[in-house]
Amino acid sequence: MIIDMIKEWFKELLIDGIASNLSGMFDTVNTKVGEIAGEVGMTPSGWNGGIFGMIQSLSETVILPIAGIILTFVACYELIQIVIEKNSLHDVDTWIFFKWVFKTMIAVMLVTNTWNIIMGVFDLTQYVVNQSAGVIISDAGIDITSAIANLETTLESWSIGSLLGLWFQSIFVGLTMKILSVCIFLVIYGRMIEIYLVTSIGPIPMATMINKEWSGMGQNYLKSLFALGFQAFLIMVCVGIYAVLVQTIAIGSDITGAIWTCMGYTVLLCYTLFKTGSMAKSLFTAH
Repeated sequence: MIIDMIKEWFKELLIDGIASNLSGMFDTVNTKVGEIAGEVGMTPSGWNGGIFGMIQSLSETVILPIAGIILTFVACYELIQIVIEKNSLHDVDTWIFFKWVFKTMIAVMLVTNTWNIIMGVFDLTQYVVNQSAGVIISDAGIDITSAIANLETTLESWSIGSLLGLWFQSIFVGLTMKILSVCIFLVIYGRMIEIYLVTSIGPIPMATMINKEWSGMGQNYLKSLFALGFQAFLIMVCVGIYAVLVQTIAIGSDITGAIWTCMGYTVLLCYTLFKTGSMAKSLFTAH
């Protein structure tokens, strides 16, 4: 009799522990997933004004003078190439010098307005992301708490061994979900930091656009900007797919299968989020 009472007490303890673990298991992930749309939809200036101001100041006061020196070198190199191509001025037309002056003026305008060009790229991509948010984003939250009442009733028919196994699984999955929420944080915040790093050095690659041999640096830089911008769109698509998948999960009587399926979908989300950076660069052929 006493043994039966101990078993019943231990069983109730396990059921309460399982219910407690499941009720808060996906809260952290739900929070992080819910923040994704807002985070990736921001421009560099809107995400963190303090960092934005520091990066802009560094770009304009430190990098821009260096870009001016590089632009001077590239312009001189371009002029030398023009002279050599025309048989060392033995066969020359006056218009080629006007062409060189015009190209140099365009290059100066690009370098001095690099910051405006960069912000224009991210304003464009932000518009695309915000327009897609209404179509792609749906409820991506995993809510097991609504099934807790039925869950406790179902668990009462389980043996102590089965309950103990589910309790350990719920602890492991809960810990894994917290780790996955950190991974989501790293992807979103890592992308924004990468944007700040890339924009800070913008005037230097833009200074190479005047010359055919050197312009590859500037062209690849622009491709990288578009890749970083449209990576946000790919992230939104990943979250949209994740939302559709988690809505198809039925808790039912297969509680173990449900929580492992939820974790599997979240692992898949993290994996695809990490892949969005390389995928965007591949699509825009950015190195």
